[in-house]
Amino acid sequence: MAHEHSHTEHGHEEHASMTKGKIWQVFFYLLGITVLEFIIALVLIPKGIVSQGVGNFVYIALTLLKAFYIVAYFMHLKFEKYALITSIVISFVFIIYFIVLLLTEGSYLHEHMPH
Repeated sequence: MAHEHSHTEHGHEEHASMTKGKIWQVFFYLLGITVLEFIIALVLIPKGIVSQGVGNFVYIALTLLKAFYIVAYFMHLKFEKYALITSIVISFVFIIYFIVLLLTEGSYLHEHMPH
């Protein structure tokens, strides 16, 4: 009467590529990116080796790369259907677009409106 599930049911065979080795590989990628972020934030920017703007840009790019690895591998979205991934990417693009618009408009109002 009890129904037993094998590991190959419900799409688990798609996740078979997530071995311990792959998990450790992604962990060390994330660790390396985090070390780079710390070097930028605690060494390169304070000593003036890299300007604040360039440091922020690289820091944000590295953070987005870390977010990709976390979402793709640990949240298993790398193994999901194309439609789900596309909907998440499109939503992310619109969110970034609206943030840029808000920052642009906010600075415009601050610079061009009389006090």
